[in-house]
Amino acid sequence: MNQKFYIRLILLLIFTGSLSLQAQPKRDRDRVQVIVSPEETDWTYQTGDRADFHVMVLRDGQPIANQAITYKIGPEMLPATETGELTLKEGHGTIKGLKMKDPGFLRCEAEAVVDGKTYRSWGTAGFSPEQLRPVVVPPLDFKDFWTQAKAELANIPIDARMTLLPERCTEKTNVYHLSLANIGGSRYYGILCVPKAPGKYPALLHVPGAGARPYYGNVTDADKGVITLTVGIHGVPVTMDTDVYNDMMRGAISGYWINKLDDKDQYYYKRVYLGCVRAIDYIFSMQEFNGTELAVTGGSQGGALSIVIAGLDSRVKYLAAFYPALCDLTGYLEGRAGGWPHMFRDFNAEAHPKWKEVSAYYDVVNFARQVTIPGWYSWGYNDNVCPPTSTFSAYNVIDAPKELYLAYETAHWTFPEQQEIANKWLMEKLGVR
Repeated sequence: MNQKFYIRLILLLIFTGSLSLQAQPKRDRDRVQVIVSPEETDWTYQTGDRADFHVMVLRDGQPIANQAITYKIGPEMLPATETGELTLKEGHGTIKGLKMKDPGFLRCEAEAVVDGKTYRSWGTAGFSPEQLRPVVVPPLDFKDFWTQAKAELANIPIDARMTLLPERCTEKTNVYHLSLANIGGSRYYGILCVPKAPGKYPALLHVPGAGARPYYGNVTDADKGVITLTVGIHGVPVTMDTDVYNDMMRGAISGYWINKLDDKDQYYYKRVYLGCVRAIDYIFSMQEFNGTELAVTGGSQGGALSIVIAGLDSRVKYLAAFYPALCDLTGYLEGRAGGWPHMFRDFNAEAHPKWKEVSAYYDVVNFARQVTIPGWYSWGYNDNVCPPTSTFSAYNVIDAPKELYLAYETAHWTFPEQQEIANKWLMEKLGVR
């Protein structure tokens, strides 16, 4: 066992004793773990290099001797190009990997059966990810389309309706359920938190991940002196019981991300994107807002919306985005991973002849090209929901001050440190100490 592997083993043993995965908050860590990681400590290679993978199987934090595994290797989110078996004599070993001639990501997935139960994990190597370029191109009328859409929204009065939520208020902050008028006669809802003390405050807009759920607002930052607005996207109040939203996801809004994707004027996300603009309209109408310092943040679908709104509305001054969805959606049509919601992974062009054309008006990459403000971004190489091929494709076209915080091992979740760093960055930009 070489020195590098000893160091890796020690770190992983420490790590596995303390890890709490935010992606699975209701599930404790398994007693048995399969751990897969590229040989390079930063998980990154140059095109033409070969990436080998370390694999360990642990029980109670200790390697299991003579443990058999099966593995498969291939470009992320695509069928494996190589499979094999390996016996880990001392509970650890190295899987000979593959080379990649083009920028992208290579994933190694390993499985182990221990006491009749199957355990699985994966590690992902990046190959010159800074050189990834998107496959999607902006429609010729992309800017005109969204200029017209915003003009449509501007002709609709904001019609703000606020309901104080006394049980959520604090000594320093008032909390409201907020409803705003949106396009098509719809409404846009959120939880607004406003500092009670007289003054002018910066603002932070929270945009949501995919799905539907109640929201409670960001009172913590409001208590520090920031107006916070946490929005939902589905045109319904955001204070109902969780069961109501679960029923919606099983019924009325099931698969909303492809709803009317054959019509650029009726696609579900048009109302969503413009609803975020309407939220900004409202913030700028508030007498408590300082009139300049506005940031937007979110993860996954919320990461996508953060970039979209920063590219769509010049009133946004800062953005912080975690693993943005909806990036380079048609990557699959070019033989590589595309972004969530992966509608092009098993695409039937005959059944959906307009999807490719319409999706380009909503692809985050085409909004990223228009971002001009400082941004903080974060994701991991192991993300199998918003794969890094897609997120790097958007990040690499941003021609503005930007910071990328890579937590290589993370999949579609974050470490607490990532959240802390992002919040510190946002507060500093907004002038809050």
